[in-house]
Amino acid sequence: MLVAPRRMELETAPVPEPGADEVRVRLEGCGVCASNVEPWEGQPWSTYPGGPGGMGHEGWGVVDAVGAGVTAVAPGDRVTMLSTNSFAGYDVTRVDQLVKLPAALDGRAFPGEPLACAMNIFRRSAIEPGQTVAIVGIGFLGAVLTRLASEAGARVIAISRRPESLALATRYGAAETIAMDDHWAIIERVKRLTGEALCERVIEAVGKQWPLDLASAITGFGGRLVVAGYHQDGPRQVNMQDWNWKGIDVINAHERDPRVNLRGLEQAVEAVAGGRIDLAPLLTHHYPLGELDAAIAATRDKPHGFVKAVIDLG
Repeated sequence: MLVAPRRMELETAPVPEPGADEVRVRLEGCGVCASNVEPWEGQPWSTYPGGPGGMGHEGWGVVDAVGAGVTAVAPGDRVTMLSTNSFAGYDVTRVDQLVKLPAALDGRAFPGEPLACAMNIFRRSAIEPGQTVAIVGIGFLGAVLTRLASEAGARVIAISRRPESLALATRYGAAETIAMDDHWAIIERVKRLTGEALCERVIEAVGKQWPLDLASAITGFGGRLVVAGYHQDGPRQVNMQDWNWKGIDVINAHERDPRVNLRGLEQAVEAVAGGRIDLAPLLTHHYPLGELDAAIAATRDKPHGFVKAVIDLG
């Protein structure tokens, strides 16, 4: 439970009971999301304490109990899920918000929610073969999108602060990498790489003002700017004149329709099980539940080699 800014504490809470059309899952693990950082640090609108397991939304595990009307899964089935209280031993979700994990993924960690996000962002990016696609910010999400875009036949330019992130992008298919250190130098480099045309598609995957400005600046005429970063620490400003002049499409790629999110989760399971996406290099740091503060702090500060932290709950 988040009991105060930057302080998670282990508490004993009743094991939740599944209602009709719900499933209880004994969790094996839960990924830590960058969206956890700002609530953990404390926002003016935050209240304490938070709910049991709160902020955990990247869980997977084994079905432990089912509610009335549930026939699609049974106790013992291993699943990945879309839920909101998975920093805990157990969580409950609707049966239509989980996907069974195939035998190919036995024993493997599977934070499904961010993978579902990546699949949905990729779909809304409408990437076509031969396009130049810039991805601003290479973490877990940026790396997966690099893989999907390059697999689709696009030429990917990866832009990120850390050298190890750029190396990861190359491993996942980026044709070019640019250090994210100088706004105007990056724009000029992209111009040189594209013959002054800039990029048909740009995906911003950081969630901060400068990366959004940079992503806007390197989107070409008639191109598409895809906002995949989660902007939650205050209002943003945009260069509307630039957007107007270049006639770009701006896509906020965060989905809230449960049916769409489930489809993304199904596609993610298929992609990883089929070998299209290699998760192993992306799940770099493991913590017990009692060290969740350290896991979120690492997500904020990103030590060398960090991509995603996972809380081990099994």
